[in-house]
Amino acid sequence: MSDTPPDRLSNDPDSPFYDASTLERGVGIRFKGQEKTNVEEYCVSEGWVRVAAGAAKDRKGKPLTLKLKGPVEPYFRDPVEETP
Repeated sequence: MSDTPPDRLSNDPDSPFYDASTLERGVGIRFKGQEKTNVEEYCVSEGWVRVAAGAAKDRKGKPLTLKLKGPVEPYFRDPVEETP
């Protein structure tokens, strides 16, 4: 597995950008220099993140999100485990 996170990632299993193995490693997001913990989806090349808008839910039970634009810096919280 690569040591750099993917360009685009979502934590919604219905999204085509969902990747369970990547999310298991723990992906952290710095947005405009600040650590964000409520990011639902991000795209580095387009420069945006989707964050949860409080506790509000849509009619399907998914969180309502806001799209914020700016520099996105994803990183892995857990280091790569090397096999001998």
